[in-house]
Amino acid sequence: MFIGDFHRGRRLRRTPSLREMVRETELRPADLIQGYFVVETADASFEKPIPSMPGQSQLSVETLVWRVGQAMDSGLKSVLLFGLPGKKDPVGSGAYADDGIVQKAVTRLKEAYPGLVVVTDVCLCEYTSHGHCGLLDGHGEVQNDPTLELLAKTALSHVRAGADIVAPSDMMDGRVGAIRTTLDEAGFSHIPVMSYAVKYSSAFYGPFREAADSAPAFGDRRGYQMDPANAREAMREAAADLAEGADILMVKPAMPYLDILRMLRDATDVPLAAYQVSGEYAMLKAAIANGWLDPKLAVLEALLGIKRAGADMIITYFAEEVLPWL
Repeated sequence: MFIGDFHRGRRLRRTPSLREMVRETELRPADLIQGYFVVETADASFEKPIPSMPGQSQLSVETLVWRVGQAMDSGLKSVLLFGLPGKKDPVGSGAYADDGIVQKAVTRLKEAYPGLVVVTDVCLCEYTSHGHCGLLDGHGEVQNDPTLELLAKTALSHVRAGADIVAPSDMMDGRVGAIRTTLDEAGFSHIPVMSYAVKYSSAFYGPFREAADSAPAFGDRRGYQMDPANAREAMREAAADLAEGADILMVKPAMPYLDILRMLRDATDVPLAAYQVSGEYAMLKAAIANGWLDPKLAVLEALLGIKRAGADMIITYFAEEVLPWL
């Protein structure tokens, strides 16, 4: 039998201990951020399952506090909050109201769990009656510059309520700079901005729009979210947000854009987040429910792939489920 001069990679794969010793990428509880949907309701025990996202629910503030506490017992370190207001209007006033639903949720979470890192999504789409991420002109077009002031007001209201990080997701040009300036002038220069710097106009957001009641009443968001065909543009968007003061850059969605995540990792040394969005979650859940995938192996492999591509942190609806496995 021929014994050639070749690489014997199997030598380091022979036992679990050897594989662990040479493992290059590790998934830790601190890497995972769980997304939650909090609803303005008088029912303190409110919990409404989201059909397209099995295991996820719309929650009242008190139910949210309880559920986060349960997850913290398994090692949860951070959350990302989305709000569903009781009323909507054309200017999304619930987004920046001092007594808005996210503001209430932030205050309660920080009272209950001071060490929890609370990240808030900064956008208007859940709060506008038309479902778009900014103010509209008379022709139904989203106005960029007039929207910036409202986004900055929203971020400031979240921080005053106790948010640790604000995360603008609207994709208006200049919003990171507007938020950074507003926070600094108000005495919150210590608060980081996690920018949805590279947010694509994706088909994978469908379940989220059910969960957050944020589908546009007309048209779509392709005029401000990125074209899925573009990669170099992602680098320009990221560079612009860094120049405006972003502390963390995000790629959204994660799975279809792992190449973009790797490009950013190679180009910058700032912390990177990746968002495993609702459609990615729903696909895995559907395959698992049909017995086509092993839940633990498939979910951990998907998350590990995101981490290996360059993410320092991963926003995922699987965090609660995964933490006991870690």
